[in-house]
Amino acid sequence: MSEESGGRAVLVLLHGMGATGDVWLPWAPLLEQRWPGRWSAPDLAGHGGASPLPEYSFTALADRVAESLAPDDRIVVLGHSLGGVVGLALAAADRGVPVDAVVGLGIKAVWSPAELARAADLAARPVTWFTTRDEAARRHLRVSGLTGLLSPERPAVDAGLRQVDGRWRLAMDPAAFAVGEPDLAALLAAIDVPVLLARGEHDAMVTDAQLREYDVPVVTLPGLGHNAHIEDPAAVLALLDPWR
Repeated sequence: MSEESGGRAVLVLLHGMGATGDVWLPWAPLLEQRWPGRWSAPDLAGHGGASPLPEYSFTALADRVAESLAPDDRIVVLGHSLGGVVGLALAAADRGVPVDAVVGLGIKAVWSPAELARAADLAARPVTWFTTRDEAARRHLRVSGLTGLLSPERPAVDAGLRQVDGRWRLAMDPAAFAVGEPDLAALLAAIDVPVLLARGEHDAMVTDAQLREYDVPVVTLPGLGHNAHIEDPAAVLALLDPWR
């Protein structure tokens, strides 16, 4: 999904684990007013309409994003959670895609052994089938952390679902959960463009102190949670003001 309005840089919006590029649809009117260039919100590999990967890593996810970009594009990345790490990986390697800046929102910086084991367990599970769209939609919202933020009936939820022979499943490849823990220190050390890390004040997945360990600018968004980009798009878009 993308829009064109003319301008200097392409804004690439990357969603979090379990979500799809359609979570950025409500941003379209705001971007028309406040972003001077083109924008794109691709599905990450193994999510939505994007084909799966044989093995998931942040580098492989970033490589897939790079394939969708023109080599002469100049890129500003705003990534949420998993998408934030993928944005850092996109900037950390020479893929012929010039990245001007990366804003990572709600990146989980510290993982416990139990959390990693849980992710590995989810990755190893077979696809779950549901008899109704509503059941599948509610599961999609739980997996993507969007329960209570989007209603199951919203058209944007459809991008995260698949219907096959009268049954429903999530579009997401469960194996994507195996992407593992990001090495943020190594990624940031390999990046020579501006990076901003941000979190909602009430985001239980990451703390200000954890983000400040990386010696890059950190912004806390008052009153918001892990999905700040859905709760208050204007507040999150304002993080990009230096690169408009």
